[in-house]
Amino acid sequence: MTYTLEDLLHLMARLRDPQYGCPWDLKQDYASIVPHTIEEAYEVADTIERGDFEHLQGELGDLLFQVVYYSQLAREEGRFEFTGVVDSITRKLIRRHPHVFPTGELYAPLDTPALSEAQVKSRWEEIKAEERAEKTAPEQLSLLDDVPAALPALSRAAKLQKRAATVGFDWPEALPVLDKVREELDEVLQAMADGDSDALEDELGDLLFATVNLARHLKHDPENALRRANRKFERRFRFIEQALREQGLSIQDRTLDELDALWGEAKRQEKNLPSCG
Repeated sequence: MTYTLEDLLHLMARLRDPQYGCPWDLKQDYASIVPHTIEEAYEVADTIERGDFEHLQGELGDLLFQVVYYSQLAREEGRFEFTGVVDSITRKLIRRHPHVFPTGELYAPLDTPALSEAQVKSRWEEIKAEERAEKTAPEQLSLLDDVPAALPALSRAAKLQKRAATVGFDWPEALPVLDKVREELDEVLQAMADGDSDALEDELGDLLFATVNLARHLKHDPENALRRANRKFERRFRFIEQALREQGLSIQDRTLDELDALWGEAKRQEKNLPSCG
């Protein structure tokens, strides 16, 4: 048999049954589940980036379970149920796609004239602005109000910059941003020379923020770029470990020059491999 979404909801309710449920699940609350949700989201991203589609279904199931878990907690408190989650996202997407659902009806006939990408983007920003205005009191209204504070820092920086750019607060092209990166690097060097630890952290943050801005202008996601760099570092470091292991040598006893030479060999070998980064 193939289990359905209804079966998953029933399973969740059983896990949280006060008398017969799982002790670990009964101890959880919204906050304690958040780290698991973040981890599952990253595991989905990692599976896709590695092209491991054989395991993507399972990882998506793990992520879906997080939504089911929060919905069960809310159901127990009388806040909302899973059906409400489905209803709210469906309504939101219908509202945000008037070029697809001009009448606001999900099952309306498919006879809508196509809009240009620019028109779609413009309307999307208008709708998002309307939604932010509905959520926030006028005296607190800011373009940045709904940029989640819990986002990874690189992703949040890009989102803050993108939001500010919608009202013209942005560099016109990439080259001035590159100049800004150089400027911030000079300020890091100055803070190092001054020996001011607090200023150094501040300047490092500015350098990272400017680098995120450069990535955005070059149409690359900074979080993806850094994950790619992480994978590249890991791949090359593992090459060094394996090369030394095959020679019966310990990495701890090698000089930096020797390790750097092996790093260079790893880079040379990667040149003949596709999509190494």
